Amino acid sequence: MRTTVTLDPDTEAVVRRLMKERGVGFKQAVNDAIRGGAIGVSEPPFRTPTFSMGTPLVPLTRAHELAGALEDEETARKLAMRK
Repeated sequence: MRTTVTLDPDTEAVVRRLMKERGVGFKQAVNDAIRGGAIGVSEPPFRTPTFSMGTPLVPLTRAHELAGALEDEETARKLAMRK
């Protein structure tokens, strides 16, 4: 539905803050504010940022085998240093 609404300065500030915090447009911020007020939700759900770590350099299907081999090499290196 399309309509004209006059916002009080304090409610406009709330909408502008939501726009900035959530990176959404005016329409989305107004709708979120109305929904949040109507159902009592004031904060958006927590989201954990994710980052690309690139393509693995080893086959991860055999990660335990690789970890075991690396551990064996380290143990052998430490034993060789004791002699």
